[in-house]
Amino acid sequence: MEPVVPPEVTAELTQILSNLVLGDNAIRTSAENAVNDRLAHTPELYLLALTQFAISADTEVMRSFSLVLLRRLLFRPAPAQKQNPGAQAPRLSLYDHLSSSALSTVERLLLHSLSHEPSAAVRRKSVDTITDLANNSMQRGRPWHALQAQAFSMTQSADAGLRESAFRVFAGSSMLVMDLQTDAVLRVLKGGLEDSQSIDVRLAALRASTSYLSSSDTHQLAQSLSLLYPMLDTLPSLPQSQFPKFISTLTPLASTNPTLFQPHLRPLLGFLPALILPSADPGPTPTVAKPFPTSGSFTFPPVGGSKLATGDETEEDGMAMDEEREDVRKAALEFMISLSEAKPAMVRKVDGWTAAIVRGCLEGMGELGDDNLDVWLEADPAEDPTDDSYPHVYEQSIDRLACALGGKAVLPPAFQYIPSMLASYDWRLRHAGLMAIAAIGEGTSKVMQNELGKIVELVTPMFSDSHPRVRYAACQCVGQLCTDLEEIIQEQYGGQLFAVLIPTLEAPEPRVHSHAAAALINFCEGVARDALVPYLDPIVERLLKLLNPTGDNAKQPKRYVQEQAITTLAMVADASEATFAKHYSSIMPLLLNVLRNASGADYRKLRVKAMECAGLIAIAVGRDVFRPDANTLVELLMRIQNSPVDPGDTLLNHYLIATWAKICQAMGPEFEPYLPVVMPPLVNAASTKADISVYDEDEQNVEEREGWETLQLDGQTVGIRTSAIEEKCQAFETLVIYCSTLQARFAPYLAQSLELTLPSLRFYFHDGVREACAMLVPMLLSCGKASSTLTTQMVSASFHQLINCIGAETDPSFMASLFKCFTDSLKVLGGPASLSNEFCNGITEATKRQLQILADKRKNRSQRPASELTDDTEDLALIEEIEDFALEDMAKLLYYLDPKHPLLVAVSSVKDLGFNQEDSDDDRDDL
Repeated sequence: MEPVVPPEVTAELTQILSNLVLGDNAIRTSAENAVNDRLAHTPELYLLALTQFAISADTEVMRSFSLVLLRRLLFRPAPAQKQNPGAQAPRLSLYDHLSSSALSTVERLLLHSLSHEPSAAVRRKSVDTITDLANNSMQRGRPWHALQAQAFSMTQSADAGLRESAFRVFAGSSMLVMDLQTDAVLRVLKGGLEDSQSIDVRLAALRASTSYLSSSDTHQLAQSLSLLYPMLDTLPSLPQSQFPKFISTLTPLASTNPTLFQPHLRPLLGFLPALILPSADPGPTPTVAKPFPTSGSFTFPPVGGSKLATGDETEEDGMAMDEEREDVRKAALEFMISLSEAKPAMVRKVDGWTAAIVRGCLEGMGELGDDNLDVWLEADPAEDPTDDSYPHVYEQSIDRLACALGGKAVLPPAFQYIPSMLASYDWRLRHAGLMAIAAIGEGTSKVMQNELGKIVELVTPMFSDSHPRVRYAACQCVGQLCTDLEEIIQEQYGGQLFAVLIPTLEAPEPRVHSHAAAALINFCEGVARDALVPYLDPIVERLLKLLNPTGDNAKQPKRYVQEQAITTLAMVADASEATFAKHYSSIMPLLLNVLRNASGADYRKLRVKAMECAGLIAIAVGRDVFRPDANTLVELLMRIQNSPVDPGDTLLNHYLIATWAKICQAMGPEFEPYLPVVMPPLVNAASTKADISVYDEDEQNVEEREGWETLQLDGQTVGIRTSAIEEKCQAFETLVIYCSTLQARFAPYLAQSLELTLPSLRFYFHDGVREACAMLVPMLLSCGKASSTLTTQMVSASFHQLINCIGAETDPSFMASLFKCFTDSLKVLGGPASLSNEFCNGITEATKRQLQILADKRKNRSQRPASELTDDTEDLALIEEIEDFALEDMAKLLYYLDPKHPLLVAVSSVKDLGFNQEDSDDDRDDL
C-alpha cells in the first residue's frame, strides 16, 4: 500500500517502537515519553504512522506490538484531559480528536491488515484491534459498513484462516450484524459451524453464534432458536483436545440464556454424562441435533479424533492424554453446573440430570493421590503442597449444585452412593463420601435435617477410621454440618458429636487433632451453654495439652496446632461464659506469656490469636476474675501497639482494635482511663478514606487485584481496596462498644465521634460502616445528654443528615436501620416534642418519597408474567421480606411521631402490594 505518512515519521516511529520493547528500563521510559509527547502534539500523524507500521513492519513481533499499542492508545483519554480529571465535560479519547479522513484511513489500513496479514497470530491481534475500534465507533454513531461487507465476504473465502478471522470479528463485535436480516446472519453462522475443513473456523463461528444470541433481543431470539442445533452439533465430532474450548464457549450462554437449551436437555443428557464419568462406558450415543438417528452412532472421542491408547505410547503421551481427559471432564461438568444454576426448575424436570452430575462429582472427589500421606501429615495446612492435587473442582461443583437445586433434588442421588463410599475398602472413597456430605450441607440443609439422625450414624464411626485423612474428613464433615445446621445438630445430637470430637483432640497426628479443635469452634457457635458445660473440663484439658504439652516425652507442638488450640479455647470460653472461670488461672498466664515472648515474623499469628483469646476469656469470666490481670494485659497491648510498625504484619491492627474492645466490655467503666491510649488509632481508622481506582470506559476486562474489590457505582467501574474499608468498619463497630459500655464517660470524644459518624451514614462503599453508624448515632446522643455536653448544633446536624439519608436511600435493608436510628434518637432526646416543624416536615417528605419508590417496585413485580417468576420466587420473597422490615420501622417512627399520622395508611397500602408467593411443585425445599 502507498504510505500515508512521511518516511521520516515512519523512521522515527520505528526507532521509538524498537526502544519500547527493549528490556532496559531507562531506554523504554524514554521511548514512552516520546510516544506521549508525539501524541500530545500531533496525535493524528502518529496514530496513522502506527497503523501503517502495523501492516508494513518487517517482523511479526513488531506488527503485533503495533496493533496492541494502537488498540490501547485509540481510546485512552487525550493527554490534555488527563491533567484535568475533575472536569465535568465528557471524557474524550484520542479517537475523538481524529478527523473523519484520518479515521477512514485508519479503518482502511486495518482492513488491509485483516485480509492480507500472512501470520495467523498477528491477524488475531488485528481482529482484536478492529473489533475494539468497531464497537467504540458504533457507540459514537459511526457505523463501519466496509468492515461488515469485508467480514461477510471473508466467510466465503477459500482460505480457512480468513474464514476464521471473519467469525472472530463477528464474535468480538456482534453489533456489526444485529441490524441485518436474521435469516442471512443465521445462514452465515450455520455455514461456519458446519465448516468441514477447519476446527478453528468452527470454534470461531461458535463464539460468533454465542455472541449473536447473547446480544439478540426477544424477537431475534425467537427467530434464531434453530441456531442451537448446529452449535451443539459441533461437539460430538471433536477430538478431546478441542472439546473444552467448544463447551466453554457455550457455558456463558447457558448461564445467561438457559431456556435456549431446554429443547436439547435430553440429548445433552445422553452425551455429557459419559464425559464427566470417564470410567463409564458411554455406548452408542445419539447426536444432539438428531437424537434418534436411523443408523450409525458416535462415541467420544471419535476414532482418529485424538491419539488413542495403543500400548505403544510413552509415559509422557499417557500423562498428556490423562490431562486432556481431565480437561474435557471439568469443562463438561462446568457447563452442566452453570446450566443448573441458571435455571434450576428446568433441569429438575429432566430425569437423570441431577444424578449424573452428582455421580460425576463423587467420582472426581474420590480421585486422590495415594502416595503423599507423609507429605500431607507434615505440612502446615496453610502451606500444604498436596493441596494442588486435591480435586477441589468436584467438591465445589457438588456444593454449587446443592445450593442451586436444593435437598429434594440432590440428597436422593447423593445418598444412593455415599453410604457405600463410606463402607469402601478404599480410604479415598471414604474420604470423598465425608467431604461430599460436608459440601452439600448448605444447599440441602432444610431437607437434610429430617434425615440428620441417619447421617450422624454414618459419620460418627468414621472418627475411628484407620486412615488419618478419613478422620480429618470426619472432622471437616461435622464442623461444616454444625455451621449449615446450626443449633439443630448441636441440640439433637450434641452428645454423640462430643463423644467423637473430644477423643480426636488426642489423635496422634497434628493435622487431625488440630482439625478436631477447629470443628469444635463450629460446634460451639451453635451450642447452648448448659449443653457445653458437662464437657468443658475434658475439652479444656485436651486443648491445654495441645497448647503446652507436659511430660518427659512431650514434643514441641507445631505452631499451627498452638494457634488452633488458642482459637478454640477462645470460642469455648465465649460459649461457656462465667463457667469458664474455673479454668482461668490455667490459661491466662499462658496467654500473657505468649504476648510477652512471641515476637518475630514466625509468631505473628500466634500472638494475635493469644490477644483475641485473652479478650474473650476476660469477657467470659467477668470483671472481678479478670481484674488482677487487667493491668498486665493492658500494658502488654500498649507495648505491642507502640512497637515499631512491622509492614508484613497485616493482622496486628485488626486484632489490636478488637482486643481493646473486648477488654472494654470486660472492664466496663474501669476502662475509662485507657481511652486516651485506644482512641487515636481508632479515630485514624474511622477517618480512612476509600482507596479507589476509577477504570476507564474502554477497560472492558478489569483485572482483579488481590485485596481489591470491583463494583459498579453510578455507571462507572470502581476498584476499592477492601482492607482499609474493613478496618474502617471495625473502627465504627468498636466505637459502638465504647460508647454503649462507657456511656457518659465517653463524653470527651463525643463531638469528634459524631463528626466522623454522620458523613459515614452515606459511605456507600461498605454496608457494615453505615449499619454501625446508624447504631452509633442514638448512642452518641444519649452519651451527650447523660453528660450534659450535647449541643443544639449536634442534634440539628444529626437530624439533617438522617433525613437526607432517608430521602436518598435505595437499599431497603439500610432504610430500616435509618428509620430505627431516627426513632431511637428521638426517644433519647425526649420524644416527638423535641422535633421542630422543619424536621417533622422533612421526615414526612422523605418518607413519602420512599413509599412511592417501594410502591412502584411492588407494582412492577406484580405485573411480571408468571412464567418469569418460576425461578425467582424465593429471591422475590426475600426482597419483599426485607422491604417489609423497612416498612415496619417506617411505621414505628410515624406512629411514635403521631399515632394518627396520615402516612400510616399509606404504609399499610404499600405493604399490601407485596408479591404473593405461591407454593409450587418446584419449590426447592418444600416437603
